[in-house]
Amino acid sequence: MPDMASAAEILGVLDAESQSFSFPMLDNGYVYPAAARLSLYRSDLDWAVVIEIFGYSPRAGVPTLDIGTFGSRLANRKPASNYVTEEAHRNYLRAHPHDEHCFLYPIDDGPWIDEELVTDDPDGELTLRGQARRLPSRAALQGVGIELADPNRIHIFELCRYLAVEYRDGVLATPSERCVNVVPGTQLILQLEDWHHPDLVKSQWPSHVESFRQLAEVLATGDTSRYQPSLPPNTHWKHWPDGGTL
Repeated sequence: MPDMASAAEILGVLDAESQSFSFPMLDNGYVYPAAARLSLYRSDLDWAVVIEIFGYSPRAGVPTLDIGTFGSRLANRKPASNYVTEEAHRNYLRAHPHDEHCFLYPIDDGPWIDEELVTDDPDGELTLRGQARRLPSRAALQGVGIELADPNRIHIFELCRYLAVEYRDGVLATPSERCVNVVPGTQLILQLEDWHHPDLVKSQWPSHVESFRQLAEVLATGDTSRYQPSLPPNTHWKHWPDGGTL
C-alpha cells in the first residue's frame, strides 16, 4: 500500500499545476476576482487542496464560481461524453492527472444584466441561490469599500464584490459542491478564508511561498499546527488590480 505523499511531493504537484496554468491565478486578466476560499482534505493515503474563486468574466457574461481541486487522486472526472473522441478524453486525463475544475453559476441570468453593467432600475432584483435579492445602490457599494469605476453606474464585477461581502456563503461553494472532485474517505482538516497566494505571473510557484510550504506540511502530516504563516494574507481582490482587465 503506498504511503502518504511527502510535503516536497505535494509541492511538486502544485508547482507543476501552476506551470501548466491550471492553478488559480488571482490576477487572471480575464476574471475580476471577488472572493476566495481554500480547503484542505486528507486521509491516510490521499490529499487534496480545493480553491474556490468567485468573480466575473466578461467573456462568460455572468458571475462564475470556479472550484479547483488539486490532489493525489480525483473523483468525478469529466466524462468522455464531454469530448469529441475517446482519444481526446484520454489526452485530457493524461494532461491533468492531479487537477479538475468545476464551474458553477450561483447567480441567475436575468434583466439585471445590462451588458457589463448592472441595470439602473431602482427596484431591480437578482436571484442568488434561489433567493431574490434587491440590487444594491451605489452608496451601498461605496459603504463596503468599493470605489466605482463609473460614479453613475455599477459594473457587474463591482456587484460581485459587494455580494461577496454581504452573502459570502451564497457566492462560494456549499460543502457538497466543494468536495465534488475530492475522493471519498478524505476529511476536511483546514479551511482558510484568506491566505498568502503566490504571484504566478511572476513565476512565483507554491513551493516559493511560506504559506503553501506550511500547507503541504499540514497535508503530509495531518498536523494543522504546522500552518503558522508570518506573511499577511493577500487574497482580497484589492491586492490583484490586474484581474479582469484584459
